[in-house]
Parts: sequence; structure tokens; C-alpha cells
Amino acid sequence: MSSLSSKTVFTTGEAAKICKVSQQTIIRCFDNGTLKGFRVPGSRFRRIPREHLFAFMKDNGIPTDALEDGKRKVLIVDDDQGLVDLLVDVFEQDGRFEIKTANNGFDAGMLVKEFRPDLVVLDVMLPDINGKEVCQRVRSDPTLESVKIICISGMVERDKVQELRDAGADDFMQKPFQVDQVLERAYGLLGIEAAYAG
Repeated sequence: MSSLSSKTVFTTGEAAKICKVSQQTIIRCFDNGTLKGFRVPGSRFRRIPREHLFAFMKDNGIPTDALEDGKRKVLIVDDDQGLVDLLVDVFEQDGRFEIKTANNGFDAGMLVKEFRPDLVVLDVMLPDINGKEVCQRVRSDPTLESVKIICISGMVERDKVQELRDAGADDFMQKPFQVDQVLERAYGLLGIEAAYAG
């Protein structure tokens, strides 16, 4: 199974292991609100999203390296190699992403299953199958439900954008755009802080 550092939601036991404190401490902090999280509906299980655990560790001076080595995985799918290279550059500069790329929908479909990305940046107009189909394929696999998808395209028709959202896209960006805008959207969708303020 994947290492703790690459998970996005933790149990109190896992959080305790990462913070090197007792599980009781984590439960107490969760219950008094200093560690944010949620309860699994219909149960008393507590769950702590990664960004809240990260904030809690920072606030309490706990070294965050145990969380740091879990890079977020990004799959960039576009048949325009120049744009792919630009996007890879901007994600690599951040330093917290592991990146794979695909130039068509078929490879994208294979990679989503093998690589299990946290985020897919997906061109809608691919040479083989369109981005909408890729969205539908990802969304039809329950093990991929946490994958975020940003669709990018030069097309503008409102109803097309709505179709993509209906098919499972989390966000849509119209070309041309600044590549760092994609990174900003990625931060928002993945719930991570921007690497450097200013």
C-alpha cells in the first residue's frame, strides 16, 4: 500500500504516528478543535485531511518532513508538446509534485489507473478520444473518486463547459492562459498552500 506520506486523509492513529505523539493526544486535539477534521458519517471515526494535519504540525512546531516526502501526483494530458513542457516546468519548480505526461486520451486512461494522480490537467481536444470521455472514464472508477480534473481548451461554448463539468471535471480553463494560473487552480483543488508567498 502507499506510504503514509502520500495519503490525503488520515486516521487518528496515522496522524499520531506522523506527529510522533500518542493517539489520545490527537483525539483530544481533534475533539477540542485545535486539530481540524471530520467524522465519518454514521460512525464515530475521526478523519484528518492532510492540509489540516500539516497546519496543526506547523502550529505546534512538529517537524513536517514525515508529510513532505509524499509528493502530489499530477498527470498532464495535451497533444501540444510545447504546452506540456511549460506545464511540467511550472509544476516542477514548485518541488512538491511528481509529474507524468500523456499526449492522447488512450495513454491518459492507462496512466490514470497506473499512476493514480491526485490531479489531471486535461486538454479537451485530444487526437483520439475527447476529454469528456476521459473524465467519464475516471469518474466511472470508484477508486479514482478523489482525482481532481482541470480541463483546458480553446473552445468557449458555455454548454460544452457545462458538459465537461457534468462529466466530472472539477475546473475549466480557457486557452490561452498563463501557466502559473494552472498551478494556482491546482493548489485550490488539492487544498495546498502556495509554495512561496510573493
